[in-house]
Amino acid sequence: MPLQLTLLPLLAALMLLPALGQSPLRREENPIPAAVENIYTRGLRHLASTQKEDGSWENGVGTEPGVVGLAIMAFLAHGEDPNHGPYAKNISRSIDFILKQQQKGNGYIGSSMYSHGFATLALAEAYGMYRDPRIAPALKNAVNLILSAQKRNSKGAWRYSPDSNDADSSIAGCQIVALYAARNAGVSVPDSALEKALKYMRKCRGKDGGYGYQSPNGDRPTLTAIGLLCESLAKQHSTKAFQASAKYLEKKLNYRERHYAYYFEYYMAQALFHSDEETWQKWNINNTRYLTAIQSANGSFPGNRGEAFSTAGALLSLALNYRLLPIYEK
Repeated sequence: MPLQLTLLPLLAALMLLPALGQSPLRREENPIPAAVENIYTRGLRHLASTQKEDGSWENGVGTEPGVVGLAIMAFLAHGEDPNHGPYAKNISRSIDFILKQQQKGNGYIGSSMYSHGFATLALAEAYGMYRDPRIAPALKNAVNLILSAQKRNSKGAWRYSPDSNDADSSIAGCQIVALYAARNAGVSVPDSALEKALKYMRKCRGKDGGYGYQSPNGDRPTLTAIGLLCESLAKQHSTKAFQASAKYLEKKLNYRERHYAYYFEYYMAQALFHSDEETWQKWNINNTRYLTAIQSANGSFPGNRGEAFSTAGALLSLALNYRLLPIYEK
């Protein structure tokens, strides 16, 4: 048989392979829009260039471990590695910063349960992806702090301090997501703790599916996105209440939070993705256009809590285009 004929099957097979360095998943099944990649790479460069030597950020609330945790997740969500690659030192420094901020006695990280929750979530995601042995004991202690605070709380949930006796849906939702992420990473989290926390969240949910701050009254899109995400992680997609919350958010696709910018976008992206991917696609297109319009020349995003928080939050609202963080798994 002529040589050229024997090579034809091989050449045909090679033509089906993706280009060098291009993932088949990203190229065909989950193509990354060019506008998303442009926003994201510019944002990461800004975070990397403005990071302090200790792994935190100077402006606004950039020294809070929770904000540092959001920045860690922004890097990881893009596929960046704490051991290799252009942002390895940035990620490693930030992980070190959180570990140093943790109180040895009780495992508390930061100055509020908000900060503790996001820092715990970041440790869980980093450990789940890379199994860094430094993180394991810190993550376990952080989870124990969340669980012990819940036991002391009369509502079975959380508020600003580990010793708080009242609760709200925003902080409670933050702890619930952190607990699910920790469980995904292999840390033991009792079912009873999650069930008790979800019971509190449901007390803040109205008949129309909207969530309020401490009761069903005064429902807000941001709180509803948090509540719907918690129900998604609990695999409660088939309930009528879940569907009501999903429909509530479908009517808020053009909503923007004035006072807590990027906090809403961060949760809205996840809530819509888990509830209805087609709706998320519509919102994602609008969100990409919005972020393109407001991103600064240096890659940062404006906000009254500092560029580190704003930029990390904005990038994480786009992170489901990549779907690399463990918490995004359905």
